[in-house]
Amino acid sequence: MNFFNTAIGYQSGTSEQYVGRAVRDFAKRRDVVLATKFLPRTQEEIEAGVTGQQHIEKMLNKSLQNLGTDYVDLYIYHMWDWQTPIYDILDGLNKVVQAGKARYIGISNCFAWQLAKANALAEKEGLAKFVSIQGHYNLIFREEEREMVPLCQEDHIALTPYSALASGRLSRHPGETSKRLEEDSYAKFKYDATKEQDEVIIRRVEETAQKRGVSMTEVALAWLLGKITAPVVGATKVSHIETAAKAVDLQLTPQENAYLEEPYRPHPLAGVMAQNKPSNAKEKHVWSVGSQKI
Repeated sequence: MNFFNTAIGYQSGTSEQYVGRAVRDFAKRRDVVLATKFLPRTQEEIEAGVTGQQHIEKMLNKSLQNLGTDYVDLYIYHMWDWQTPIYDILDGLNKVVQAGKARYIGISNCFAWQLAKANALAEKEGLAKFVSIQGHYNLIFREEEREMVPLCQEDHIALTPYSALASGRLSRHPGETSKRLEEDSYAKFKYDATKEQDEVIIRRVEETAQKRGVSMTEVALAWLLGKITAPVVGATKVSHIETAAKAVDLQLTPQENAYLEEPYRPHPLAGVMAQNKPSNAKEKHVWSVGSQKI
C-alpha cells in the first residue's frame, strides 16, 4: 500500500498528524502518495470577507504542518461549496500547485456535471484541472456508474472511492455484527434504508468468498479494483490491512463479477451527496467568473 488518504476535517486535524508521523517513521516520503482534503469556507470566514483563495492557502498550510511535510501529492476539495464561486476554488488550488505545495488536485462528493464544468472552466482559464474524484462507490452502492464513471473513463480521471467496504458491511457475514455496525450512526444513515436488498448481494459476496477460499473483504475489493484506480479502505487492526492487501492478487472471473452485480437495484443518494444542494439565493453565484457568468 502506498496511497494514504486523510483530511483536515478528520478528528480536528489529528488524523493528519498521525498519518504524517507514520510516514516519517515507517516510509520514505517519495515512496508514498499522500492525499488530504479541505472543507468549504465557514460562515464566519464568509462574513469576514475571507476569499476562497485565502481559505485554501490557510487550510493547506495547516495541513502541511499537521502532516510534517512541505507538499502533498493530491489536494482534494472535500465537498462542494455552494457559497464560493468555483473560479475562486480553482484559482486558489492552481496557486498552491504553482507554489509546489500540491502536485495535483482532486475533488470529492460532487455530481458529474459539476466535475465536468469545473474542468472545462479550468481548461478555459489555464488552471490546474481535477485529476481524481473520491466518491461513494462499492458493490452495494453503485450510483456513480450512472454518470460519474463514464465521465472519468472519457476524460481519464482517476476514481479513488471511499466506503469501499460499505462501512464493514461487505466484509462481514450476514448476521455478524461489530461495535461499528452497531454504533456508527452515519453508516446507518447511508445503508439501513436499503439493508434488505443489499443483503442479497452481501450473501453472494460470502458465497463467492467461500468458493474461492478467501475472505469477503478480498472479494469485495477485488470487484472494486477491477473498475477504479485506488480504493480508500479503512482499517483499525493490522489484520484489516493484511486482508485488504491480498485483494490485489485476486482476479474475479467475468461470471463471478456478473453474479455479484446482478441483484443490484437503484439506490437513493445517501450521505453528503443527499444534502449536496444549494439554496436558491446562492445558486446563481456558483459559476461567476469576475463579472462573467457561465
